[in-house]
Amino acid sequence: MKYFIPLFFTLTCFAQNTKATSIEGELSPRLKNIAWIAGTWHGEAFGGITEEIWSEPSGGSMMATFKLINNEKVTFYEIEVIREVENTLVLQLKHFGPDLKGWETKDETVDFPLKEITKNKVVFEGMTFERINDLEMNIYVDIKNDIGEVEVVKFNYKKESQPNKPIKQLTKVKQANTNPAIDGIADENIWKHSEWHPLNQLWIGQQYNSEDFQGKYKLTWTKDALYLLAEIKDDQLRDIYIDPLKSWWDEDCLEIFIDEDNSGGNHQFNHNAFAYHVDLEGNVVDVNHTKEGKLYNSHVISKRHTKGDTTIWEAKILLFDDTYVDGIKNQPVKLSVGKNIGFALAYCDNDTSKHRENFIGSIYVEGNNKDRGWIDANIFGTLLLIN
Repeated sequence: MKYFIPLFFTLTCFAQNTKATSIEGELSPRLKNIAWIAGTWHGEAFGGITEEIWSEPSGGSMMATFKLINNEKVTFYEIEVIREVENTLVLQLKHFGPDLKGWETKDETVDFPLKEITKNKVVFEGMTFERINDLEMNIYVDIKNDIGEVEVVKFNYKKESQPNKPIKQLTKVKQANTNPAIDGIADENIWKHSEWHPLNQLWIGQQYNSEDFQGKYKLTWTKDALYLLAEIKDDQLRDIYIDPLKSWWDEDCLEIFIDEDNSGGNHQFNHNAFAYHVDLEGNVVDVNHTKEGKLYNSHVISKRHTKGDTTIWEAKILLFDDTYVDGIKNQPVKLSVGKNIGFALAYCDNDTSKHRENFIGSIYVEGNNKDRGWIDANIFGTLLLIN
């Protein structure tokens, strides 16, 4: 994986007899907490080129292949796995020569027990993975040379990135000079000079009329957050359940879809993107890896003001990248000119029924199944942040 082992090098793995002290931000030993390792990585080591390909977690393990190429010829291969075993993780590997003849005996593996996991680091005994960003990581390996001295060898890897999803429904969003007040009044100058966008695409339900529903929205941003102003005309607002985590999609609510890096892809039960349901009381719900609803009230701060059948919603939306981990402190992403963000807005409308009657979105979705935003970030439109 990262260590060339000629005759004068022997890999050493140091078992620790003392229990490591728990550190702030330490995560549980689960593959979902190290899934950022998955991908195709390239680097240079020992005068050659390295390639390492890690799978996504499945079946209680992650699997990788590695090869070192010197002078356009393979020097050796590795097969590696990280497995969940008895409430911990273990990294195991086997080496093979260029002819696929094994270095270890048939049942022998080189094992690296887990020491700790934090948001950006996975520490095994003798090997550490360190995330620099989404497309770069360092791996540090303890190697013993021919005179018994241990050296920590650093391997820098760059990830083979997939192109972002195609730009669709491009919307330019102007920057605000000051942070809009979240009060449901929307009297700031930025709102007076921003363009309205329609909320008029029927995703679920029967065709509605203008007396039942009308919707439109505006957007602005500062370096700290994206801001939303929505005007919803709904002849009946219903807040059905006291518990905000019970059938939240069947109540009248705004749903804000955010893909921080506009990368698209699946985000069902993960944080590749977010689908925030904002109810009439300001509670914010999305589904996480537990496949259950979770409150994310600190991600979206909102206020609404209703007069007659018209409701003005204002919301401040913090953006988080796909390294977000539930249960620890995560830093929101800072916004800047030129950034693309995947975005869609929708409204759940339910006047009299047990289940929502209409679901109306901001973007046209192809096909018969249009209720895909909570799973597929490829349907989102694209925001371009400008001055």
